[in-house]
Amino acid sequence: MSKKESETREFHAEVRQLLDIVIHSLYTDREIFIRELISNASDALEKLRLTQLTENQVFDANLPLEINISTDETAKTITIADYGIGMTREELSENLGTIAHSGTKAFLEKMQEGSRPDMIGQFGVGFYSAYMVAEKVEVFAHSWKEEEEHLRWESDGASGYTIDEVEGQRRGARIVVHLKEEHEEFAKTHRVKGIIERYSNFVGFPVNLNGERVNTVEALWLLPKKEVSEEQYKEFYQFTSHAMDEPRYTMHFSADAPLAINALLFVPGENVERMGLGAQPPGVALYCRKVLIDPSPEGLLPEWLRFLRGVIDSEDLPLNISRESMQDSALVRKLSEVLTKRFLKFLDKQASDNPEGYREFHDRFSRFLKEGIVASPVHQELLAGLLRFASSMTEGEELTSLDSYVDRMKEGQEEIYYLVGPGREVLEKGPFFEGFRSRGLEVAFFTEAVDDYVLEGLREYKGKKLVAANRSGIEFEDLPDESEGEDLSEEETEGLVSWLNSALDDRVARVDAGKRLVKHPMVALLPEDAPNAQMRAMMAAMGQEAPESKAKLEINTRHPLIRKLSSLQGSQRDLASKVAAQLTDHALLAAGMEVNAGEISEAMAELLGELLE
Repeated sequence: MSKKESETREFHAEVRQLLDIVIHSLYTDREIFIRELISNASDALEKLRLTQLTENQVFDANLPLEINISTDETAKTITIADYGIGMTREELSENLGTIAHSGTKAFLEKMQEGSRPDMIGQFGVGFYSAYMVAEKVEVFAHSWKEEEEHLRWESDGASGYTIDEVEGQRRGARIVVHLKEEHEEFAKTHRVKGIIERYSNFVGFPVNLNGERVNTVEALWLLPKKEVSEEQYKEFYQFTSHAMDEPRYTMHFSADAPLAINALLFVPGENVERMGLGAQPPGVALYCRKVLIDPSPEGLLPEWLRFLRGVIDSEDLPLNISRESMQDSALVRKLSEVLTKRFLKFLDKQASDNPEGYREFHDRFSRFLKEGIVASPVHQELLAGLLRFASSMTEGEELTSLDSYVDRMKEGQEEIYYLVGPGREVLEKGPFFEGFRSRGLEVAFFTEAVDDYVLEGLREYKGKKLVAANRSGIEFEDLPDESEGEDLSEEETEGLVSWLNSALDDRVARVDAGKRLVKHPMVALLPEDAPNAQMRAMMAAMGQEAPESKAKLEINTRHPLIRKLSSLQGSQRDLASKVAAQLTDHALLAAGMEVNAGEISEAMAELLGELLE
């Protein structure tokens, strides 16, 4: 073949515009150009591998499929070379002088359709990212076809480029980036190695830097589960998470529909937020075809799954021109939905297969599940099913679930009853529980301060309404055995209730004789629509004023104190008023309503003094 003369061409107008965008505003970090050039080299090698399946005559057939990077601090250059498919003169002009038309995905689609596409080592727009740091770029290339030219493409990224012949080129492409003085850091070995490890550590071909392979960790998420050992999972978790512990759970799965997903997710051994380290950033990295897009992508998974570690790789993600942001938010939401549901079902299976192991997980990570119930209504039922708690039907340290509660519900029961308090023992001895216990109705016990807020947001589970047992409006049947103490007559009850409503008019909504109590004289019940103590505290913390609400009082007309109060209110009205006030104060205190502790103490002292006299 006769040697062609060197030729100089101008960039197409759209390329000049694109170069200006790339250099000045497209990429967040200049170091990204190394990732882009490695990705292009990987694409070229993949195309060469596919070409070798159909072509017998390939130039330099024995060259290894690898990427070689070299740095020269003296010359201020970084060189990225591959033994891939290479380029002809026309392809150099088309790929680097115009905006690229087709990438690897289109190339593979044509191969699958049985047609024969042009074997172009498509550089794509990512090539132009080199001009963020370069004063000049040279591309040495030779096509996979032996008869093609040995070429050099050169440009300073300004107005145009030259192409000439330079003998002795191997198959593939070798890009020499001549760095601007202010960017000579990219000619330092340690700097480049860090970038490769960050973005291109899982590229499917060997990546060598100055003769030493950098990407030594395999992309386990792309392997079948049966080919990966527990030790490999552990090492991968520790490598990607920079952790020393062992993963508590490992979820490895692939899906083709509705999206192409390969994921490897880990639950750490410990929840570091529980240890006081504050909210952690997202720990699941996003990849596209083994190339890192974002190490901590915001919004890929719900905020309450921030404890997860691992990798998600999806070829279906439409990336913008810089690979740095995702264009189709609807698709990202779909990806998040698929992954979240898959993980929650995975947890449910773990809870079923190994309840003790799940108990340990729940002890450490349940706060995230509860956060999810409040933040993600679409996942509420799945998350609620994962909660574990003590109940009046469990013993000792045993925990149960909402599913088990529903299975045990009495015939005709439509409500799940719960109480929130500092501990099971306190709740069992309180006035709100005894009416349920005496009727054999199960009550779930929740003992974290956040539980009030979570359960108020949950509202129902599998069609059963969740109802706080300290709320008014709960209808009780008569107790089958009413032998606990002598009851007031109907007339005495009406008289006492009427007097109490008058005496306590400014403090409570109303007073009634109820069926709830067995051993306590009086109980204060929150209105059904009133914010509970936890909600009022949160509103106060946010500077909001909670709506005023008054409790409803129920009295136990069989209790000795109430029977004595009935007698006193007719003969010693002043003393009766003081006793009623003390009973009310303690009932409101037990209900978490606002009371003045100092006034209660002073009134108690006054009452005791009068009684002792």
